[in-house]
Amino acid sequence: MQNCLIPADLLKKSDKILFIAHLALGDFTYLQNFFKAFAAQNPHLKVHLWVDEVRRTADASQWPHLKKYSLYDWTAACPFFDKVYTRTYSPELYRASIAEARGEHYPIVVSLATLRPHLYAGLAREISPEGWVVGMRKKVSLFQPHHLLAYRQLDAEMPSYRSNDPEHHISDVYAFWFRQLSGLEVKDEARFPFVDIPLQWHQYAQEQLVRWQFAARSGKLVFINPYAKTRKRCWTLEQVAALIQAMQAREGWQDACFIVNAVPQELANAREVIGRYQLQRTQLFSAEENFFQLPAMLAECDLIISVETAVMHLANAVRVPVIALMRQKNPEWVPVDRANSVVITAPGRRDWVKAVSVEQVMKAI
Repeated sequence: MQNCLIPADLLKKSDKILFIAHLALGDFTYLQNFFKAFAAQNPHLKVHLWVDEVRRTADASQWPHLKKYSLYDWTAACPFFDKVYTRTYSPELYRASIAEARGEHYPIVVSLATLRPHLYAGLAREISPEGWVVGMRKKVSLFQPHHLLAYRQLDAEMPSYRSNDPEHHISDVYAFWFRQLSGLEVKDEARFPFVDIPLQWHQYAQEQLVRWQFAARSGKLVFINPYAKTRKRCWTLEQVAALIQAMQAREGWQDACFIVNAVPQELANAREVIGRYQLQRTQLFSAEENFFQLPAMLAECDLIISVETAVMHLANAVRVPVIALMRQKNPEWVPVDRANSVVITAPGRRDWVKAVSVEQVMKAI
């Protein structure tokens, strides 16, 4: 551990550590394993997490949506975090959170932020003026002297991840980070995603299936998710409807029931579009109350079809076969459970996910 970014003696004598990260659900699906392993490696440490909201805004109309970010439900349920900062979505709350964090007097702060890492280097140092600060760094051009000044506030810099393996996975990147930080080794089998779903949400999913009259079904239950954060990674609702029609016409799937996932802000539009097709045994779903509604419902299904977003990773976590629709870019984000995952990529490198045809999905099925 002598070459680790966090000095071994400092790690041993410290009582707490703060990790700073801008996290999406997909990130956390894999990073969770490493936070858990780090906490087990250092049982004397209280592990705190700062979830930075990159969509932070002064527009108050956006705050109710940002405040309910589903990742907060998940991190709050993780026993290996002693504290999680989630109130970073408005400028005022961001400043208040910084003041709160400074009051903790962290001896170690680690920034895992890969977007605008110079800003997070400054944030880490502001939170811990006297502590040991580790962070990411990008190349600095001649026109970015302020970036260089920010990086000078770091006590140690995370080296860039490099791999000769064209099939490396995002979990390999995270393994590299924690190996550099503290010598932590997380083997392949321990990198498999998991989600501990509270019993109340399992009961919720089962009761919902009863209300939809899906509980006593004779056919399979299929979950389809066409939504991602960016339009480039979305499928269209028209494609979803066409897929359901095609599956219901295929032998072996005539009695299948379908759940179409919609993010809360798109639910009304999805209801209108899907409603036009008058599809049989098809219901819309949205995890409007709590994050765990989503994995609980996924766990009840026989097949998950999802675009490139957290749902396809959660499918692996709940051990349900998944067909993942992806762009050619960022192949390191493919589902890690290759035995139970089929990946269909858009034909051209610049193509959006909607370039994946219904016929391609039907062949995979």
